[in-house]
Amino acid sequence: MAVSIREDNKVCDNLLVKCYEVDAAQRLKPTSFMDMAQEMAYQAASAMRFGYAELISVNMAWVLSRMRFRFLEAPKWGDEVEIRTWHRGAFGPFFVRDFEVLGKDGERVIEATSSWVIIDVDSRRMARPEEVLPKEDTSCPDYAIETPAGKVMMPRGIEPEYVTTHKVAYSDIDLVGHTNNARYVAWAMDCLEYGEHGVQVNEVEIVFHHEARPGDEISLYRSEKDGWVYVEGRREDIPIFCAKLGNGSK
Repeated sequence: MAVSIREDNKVCDNLLVKCYEVDAAQRLKPTSFMDMAQEMAYQAASAMRFGYAELISVNMAWVLSRMRFRFLEAPKWGDEVEIRTWHRGAFGPFFVRDFEVLGKDGERVIEATSSWVIIDVDSRRMARPEEVLPKEDTSCPDYAIETPAGKVMMPRGIEPEYVTTHKVAYSDIDLVGHTNNARYVAWAMDCLEYGEHGVQVNEVEIVFHHEARPGDEISLYRSEKDGWVYVEGRREDIPIFCAKLGNGSK
């Protein structure tokens, strides 16, 4: 991935939507977008000198805490798109990074905001952004979604339905030894009914409470309210993540 940095500190790359990134309707999968965004976040942070290499040298790493994204129009197999990302600075303990994907005509087709924390790899404790970020300002004040991703919780007063249990295995694990963030969304998507036209999800909001590691058994529960599907993953009684999925009519 050969990224470029614009004068407004947005980091950009051009991508081709590949066959293994789409569903049976040839639409980009939400999980595929999360994979794109994750790689782009790593590349952008490295370009700004606070990426994986810089952090791991002091035994730290970026961890995604929250994310929200919307498909305004799902890219299709073979589409050429431009993905842009930029960081908006620190908001409390979080480091906010936004994304947008532009179609061939330059119109925005995906918009996203994400909140990250820095952790000590050994202790798993959070570090303050100012401990590792460069002193010069490399942020951009623009936003893809104005309000940073918020808390997601299962609806109150509704008994969730147990769906299945997933055992965390090799294909789930990322480069820092815990479950890759896109895998949680894949588990949540698999809790949806696969209908005549497959599964169509245009908006996802997810919060990560605790990390899942190899061998963990994650019980998945589902609830529905106001047209949204909520999926929560639990390790015994400990909440691991909660996702909110919407399909709308886009």
